[in-house]
Amino acid sequence: MSDSEDRQQLFDSLEELRTEHRDLDVVINHLVDSRHHDTMRIQRLKRRKLQIKDLIHRLESELIPDLDA
Repeated sequence: MSDSEDRQQLFDSLEELRTEHRDLDVVINHLVDSRHHDTMRIQRLKRRKLQIKDLIHRLESELIPDLDA
C-alpha cells in the first residue's frame, strides 16, 4: 500500500471515529436529559466516547508530519 493510500485510510478512519463520537454525544445527552435511570449504560457510553477521543488524537498525531527539520 502506498503512503497516500495509508494516509487516505487514516483520514477515513478518523472521519468514522469523529462521526461515532458525535453520535455517542447525542445519545448520552438524550439519556441524561430524559433522566434515564440506566446509569451503567450511560457510563459505558461515556467510557466508549473517551476511548474514541483517544483514538482520534492518536490518528491525528500520525497524520501530522514529523518536524525534524
